[in-house]
Amino acid sequence: MDATEQRKIFSVYELTAEIKRSLDQFGILWIQGEISNFKRHSSGHLYFSLKDGRAQIRAACFRNHNMYLKFRPEDGMEVIVRGRLGVYEPRGDYQFIAEYMEPVGQGSLQLAYERLKEKLLLEGVFDQARKKPLPILPRKVGIVTSPTGAAIRDMLRVLKRRNASIDVLIYPARVQGAGAAGEIAEGIRCLDGRSDLDVLIVGRGGGSIEDLWAFNEETLARAIHGCRLPLISAVGHETDFTIADFAADVRASTPSAAAELVSAAREELLGRVTGLRGRLDQSMRRGMDTRRLLVERLARSRAFAVAPGRIRDLQQRFDEGNLRLCQAMRRHGSALRQRERVLSARLGSVDLSRFIRHERETLAEGQRRLAAAVAGVLRTGRSRFEIAAGRVHALSPLAILGRGFALCRDRNGEIVRDAAAVAPGDPVRVTLARGELDCRVEAVNL
Repeated sequence: MDATEQRKIFSVYELTAEIKRSLDQFGILWIQGEISNFKRHSSGHLYFSLKDGRAQIRAACFRNHNMYLKFRPEDGMEVIVRGRLGVYEPRGDYQFIAEYMEPVGQGSLQLAYERLKEKLLLEGVFDQARKKPLPILPRKVGIVTSPTGAAIRDMLRVLKRRNASIDVLIYPARVQGAGAAGEIAEGIRCLDGRSDLDVLIVGRGGGSIEDLWAFNEETLARAIHGCRLPLISAVGHETDFTIADFAADVRASTPSAAAELVSAAREELLGRVTGLRGRLDQSMRRGMDTRRLLVERLARSRAFAVAPGRIRDLQQRFDEGNLRLCQAMRRHGSALRQRERVLSARLGSVDLSRFIRHERETLAEGQRRLAAAVAGVLRTGRSRFEIAAGRVHALSPLAILGRGFALCRDRNGEIVRDAAAVAPGDPVRVTLARGELDCRVEAVNL
């Protein structure tokens, strides 16, 4: 009984859960192996096995993680996987839950790519402020690429179809392998030194990360950054991103797209001109139709039937008025000439010298009368002034003082009219005809 009571009995689920907790303690793991039994479920999840020469383990990569993969996993592909150990409880199988995968051999390249990208980003090589705009209508395009690749054929075909007037100058360079980045950079510097080019295209067709690696080297990024001409990077497919794409002024998803970019402006302008021409023709036709209808409606108007007779009446009235005006002017002219003759005859009979002497005598007589009248007025005014001045002098207080009278004021300046107004010892001021006296009252006699 004691041995039975000490036994720990697990259910299948409890044992599976215990194993799962134990596996969780391993945390994040990196595993390298070969993919086998690969299946892509309709849900988007990936199921496969990872194996080497001695063992294998089931693995799964769920949709929320595999949607960011940069490659398509396949059977037989050697990969490095990051993830966690887990247990699929319904079957009791332990498996590896993958969160990230990369093909073997690409991990170091990806790390070098990220480091160079971060370095150039901090230096400002990728700054949008330094990006140069593409010319609207380039006349000549320089292309640095392989002269035998499919990319150059695609670009030339697009340029010929969209704008055959664009001249193309090709600088042949290797686009993969050792030394390819240096050749491409030298091509950029060579074409950038020419004065007859408007824009440059640098690129190649698609390929693996190793094939495209020349476009991830610092030498090429520096050459693109120092390029004077606007430069388009057209490397690989739409999903391929290289350092050259970030350093260039414009990134094209494919070489054909780059050719479309440099020829798009002409196509767009031609389309706009064609559209505007059509609108102008339509507007002109509509305007002409409208004015034609207006002219036709006016031509049918009754006014045009009445207008000729009305015009004739007005012309006749104008002729009659003009005739009357001419006759009146002739009559007025005759009357003026007759009046001139009468006035001339009267003027001839007048003795102007006698008339002038008479007028002079009349003027002299008037001057004598005026002088006499002015003299009389002055005498009368002087006499009246002298009488008024005598009266004013007689009434002046100074004249009264001059006869021996005096004017007495108290200390307040008031005129003393009654002896009772002052007391013995009060100061008074006495004003005489000439000067004043300051006195003191000795006695008051009432």
